[in-house]
Amino acid sequence: MTQTSVFDGHNDLLLALWRSDDLEGSSFISGRDTGHIDLPRCKTGKLDGGFFAMFVPAATIAPDSFWKRHPELITDDIKKNKQTRSDNLLNTATISQAYAYAATIEMIDIAHKLAKQHSDKVQLCTNSNEIKSSIEADKIAILLHIEGAEAISADLHELEVLYSKGLRSIGPVWSRKNIFAEGVDFSFPSTPDQGGGLTQAGKELVRFCNEKQILIDLSHLNEAGFWEIANISDMPLIATHSNVHELCPSPRNLTASQLAAIAESNGIVGLNFGIGFLHLEGKRDRLLPLDTMCRHLDALLEVLGEDGVALGSDFDGIQISDHIRDCAGLPNLITAMRKKGYDDILINKICSQNWIQLIKNTLG
Repeated sequence: MTQTSVFDGHNDLLLALWRSDDLEGSSFISGRDTGHIDLPRCKTGKLDGGFFAMFVPAATIAPDSFWKRHPELITDDIKKNKQTRSDNLLNTATISQAYAYAATIEMIDIAHKLAKQHSDKVQLCTNSNEIKSSIEADKIAILLHIEGAEAISADLHELEVLYSKGLRSIGPVWSRKNIFAEGVDFSFPSTPDQGGGLTQAGKELVRFCNEKQILIDLSHLNEAGFWEIANISDMPLIATHSNVHELCPSPRNLTASQLAAIAESNGIVGLNFGIGFLHLEGKRDRLLPLDTMCRHLDALLEVLGEDGVALGSDFDGIQISDHIRDCAGLPNLITAMRKKGYDDILINKICSQNWIQLIKNTLG
């Protein structure tokens, strides 16, 4: 049986490489001892590409080498906080635009170096044709995405620069507040009904993205912001890495009314593999059965239909079930889908074709 190709809605590989000072991305090519993604494991699991996020964590998480490269960004607060370094990626402390932009540029440069130095293995893509040709050539197709728009100022100048470097997807927020909108926290149980809606700058960001045909990701966004984007944007609504609130009442997951709105817009939800966003009680159970993931898929399919459900693993940014472990374990999830009675047409849609079709419909 031919192995099923996966084009995934979300991963944090670029963050992982940046944090480990691998600014050339060489460990992605040769293989990493940690994390969820590298080229050898992509080949094993048939992960052919996806949305590669640039997420800038709290300043206490940035590697020391970053501050040596950018001493001009070290403020008194950063000096003080550097004494209490943390590896907690869920630190929701606000970050400065200058720090976020410098870190984002370094991450996007990693992607460009990978594509330039390993052009036979990696390709940066900005539309569906490039993604398809990359996969056909047995390369990893990278669609660049920003998770949290802290790198962008209100005049959107930085977004113009990032667009010129290949950015085609943006999540206005991560789970913190910025000048555009508010993200949800990680409390449990809770709802996404937290905080206010878009700022004026946030509304301008949405309009700009519509003009430039940049995808807008609703994952991490609070409910008020979600509904404002639903009313303003003329693009399909997407949540690249979120699950079903009814099955796991995390504020990171989508309510029934949100799912219905995404369906009405012909949008997509990508299944997040994070065990804390799948377990009914929010437990981070490393032995979480794959059937739990399939229950979320079933619920998404019921509302969104076969064309509206995809994968959004959150590899390298979340704890996942040991039954998958990393991207090499993707065939295990596909086997679980088959056991649930999903046919090959549906599996291919969920694993790659739905994202690629949406990109074709929006980005070309």
